[in-house]
Amino acid sequence: MALVSDPPITSDVVAKHGLTPEEFERIKKILGREPNFTELGIFSVMWSEHCSYKNSRRELKKFPTSGPNILVKAGEENAGVVDIGDGWAVAFKIESHNHPSAIEPFQGAATGVGGIIRDIFTMGARPEFLLNSLRFGPITGDSPNAHTNRRLFKGVVSGISHYGNCIGLPTIGGEIYFDESFEGNPLVNVFCLGVLRHEQLARGAASGVGNPVFYVGAETGRDGLAGAAFASRELTEESREDRPAVQVGDPFKEKLLLEACLELLATDAVAGIQDMGAAGLTCSTCETASRGGTGVEIDLAKVPKRETGMTPYETLLSESQERMLIIAKRGKEQVVRDIFEKWDVPCAEIGLVTDDGMMRVRNNGTVAAEIPAKPLADEAPLYAREAEAPPATPPLDLTSVPEMDNQDALRQLLSDPTIASKNWVYRQYDHMVRTGTVVQPGSDAAVFHVRAADKFLAATTDCNSLYCRLDAREGGRIAVAEAARNLTCSGAVPLAVSDNLNFGNPYKPGNFWQLRECVEGVSETCRAFGTPVIGGNVSLYNESPAGVVDPTPTVAMVGLVAEERHITTQFFKNAGDVIILVGELGAELGGSRFLKVCHGRKEGLPPRLDVEREIAVQQAVRALIHAGLCHNAHDCSEGGIAVALAECCFTPEGPLGAEVQLSANGARPDAALFGESQSRILVTVAPAEKEAAMKMLNDSGVPATVIGVVGGERLRIAGAGAALEWRAADIYDDWFYAIERALGRQPPGVRHRRTDLGTCGTID
Repeated sequence: MALVSDPPITSDVVAKHGLTPEEFERIKKILGREPNFTELGIFSVMWSEHCSYKNSRRELKKFPTSGPNILVKAGEENAGVVDIGDGWAVAFKIESHNHPSAIEPFQGAATGVGGIIRDIFTMGARPEFLLNSLRFGPITGDSPNAHTNRRLFKGVVSGISHYGNCIGLPTIGGEIYFDESFEGNPLVNVFCLGVLRHEQLARGAASGVGNPVFYVGAETGRDGLAGAAFASRELTEESREDRPAVQVGDPFKEKLLLEACLELLATDAVAGIQDMGAAGLTCSTCETASRGGTGVEIDLAKVPKRETGMTPYETLLSESQERMLIIAKRGKEQVVRDIFEKWDVPCAEIGLVTDDGMMRVRNNGTVAAEIPAKPLADEAPLYAREAEAPPATPPLDLTSVPEMDNQDALRQLLSDPTIASKNWVYRQYDHMVRTGTVVQPGSDAAVFHVRAADKFLAATTDCNSLYCRLDAREGGRIAVAEAARNLTCSGAVPLAVSDNLNFGNPYKPGNFWQLRECVEGVSETCRAFGTPVIGGNVSLYNESPAGVVDPTPTVAMVGLVAEERHITTQFFKNAGDVIILVGELGAELGGSRFLKVCHGRKEGLPPRLDVEREIAVQQAVRALIHAGLCHNAHDCSEGGIAVALAECCFTPEGPLGAEVQLSANGARPDAALFGESQSRILVTVAPAEKEAAMKMLNDSGVPATVIGVVGGERLRIAGAGAALEWRAADIYDDWFYAIERALGRQPPGVRHRRTDLGTCGTID
């Protein structure tokens, strides 16, 4: 069924579409003939890793996906949906836009935000807030790489802030890491959460034979052409030629599209709705047909276009933004037209639902493509790639680590852009729009008040990529545990997880081994915490000429705060409050930020996680919070207990010191201060409530020690091999302005009252 203008289908053409000879033979069997050029393009995007997960789907089946509060499970729709009580639910998801952001950072990041927002309102949910998880190469120094990293960093942050601010959604938290492994291939993972009533839940199925199919939203152009296939191969020196695969976003059009779609969904006119995301019109038509067990026939001549002379191949594979496919109920066509006319959004009836199971595409009546929908959407080949474990990471030889001035070490760590305040970033985000943000960026987790439901939600993103590089399974386990710990410190009970798996080329056995081990670590720990994985994204081929990224299974976790009084932040509140360490001091330096920043070494086994102890510590801290005894709670992670104590000192009202006594139990001072042992939380209580708090903790069976008292202008730590002290205002200055200094900006000097709330979400 070749068209006159089609180029011949040669082995080179097949290979350039990312398809193997075996896959091409499979396509011919499905069709009963050779595909034409347009059909080859359709299969190339639908069977790409980005759309089909053909190299990772077997691993994803290991995730726990069910639970009593799960309304829509992973893989069923555009986003998972979780019941939060009283007839209300939340839809949330995290997705990547890594490759586009490496080539065109502003538009790559901006359209990533736009795409994840559409995934949420496609479910019938009104988007409420955004998070992001970002990774870049180092931004300090004068090397060409640092200059490039700064350009990518600034471009991505600008793109995120532009789209979120313009559409009117607050970006309320996240995380940012800087490491050499992300040079040339930054990771840009974006998260959105929306709220809906149970009865508002919308589905993406083409149901009802004879129902009309509507195209709504922005006109189709040549931007984003074959973006799904572009995202399913490594970045090379020639990748700049792929700029046409990077979409261009318009948040103002998306705002109109959002409101029009939600208004339409409130009527009884919709039988199905689907975002035109990866693979654009191709994906939305074949997936809705496959889900509905039906077929869909469309005519490309009726599709609104902003460029002339577009071929069927270009129109179907375009990933132009701000577009949706709507299956309307027959007889309700005018309702659809009226609503989209009201919102000044393009709307065109382009086809209908059929009963033959085919995705049939016409162009002015001539058949341009005719493919069975289910094999195209759901039956891509699945592979179990070869996995090869690297040599086991040896434990850290502490005798090889020279001792140093720990007074200076803390200042180095607080000045490290990974640990330092991310205020330069989120000052650009409007995190107060919609006035629901209760805990702003900078505490362990963000907290948002969903006013319509009168519910308080906490959310965080977490992953330590270096841990995953050194021990992939343990790194995956810790990513889940820290996400839950951050929610616990905010007063929330964890509900569910959306994950973003960022790895290298799966055809390389070492990379695939990392993927498998991280997935198993995440799966195991999600089961232990009772937090099902309700969806997410897989981003492979994260490699550039500089090398492969560190494995990064980002965990986005959402929790529910039962009562407003339970909301807790990480900052010291009152002079005289008693500081309690819940958990043991620990002294594990392997894979630590201290080792990387102060000694330039990325080695050793990362800390070990005892899941049962972790759960017990978190339950004990939540019990303190619910009893009204806890004034602040902050987990110990990157930089260890010394960094955690310093961050507690950086209160919204200004730096507040503390007197702390640590019992290192024979451990080296640097290991006691900066080791990153898990399952540790700092809390403070009023002096009069110390005995009651300690009794609760002791009765729970978790280790707990009174280590100090809040107050004064200095942070003093004694007992860890030396008496150390820092003026709180000085270390605050190191921490608050570190990124501005890295970007070559001159800080205005020490401020004694913060204009932010500290580090971005989970960098704590």
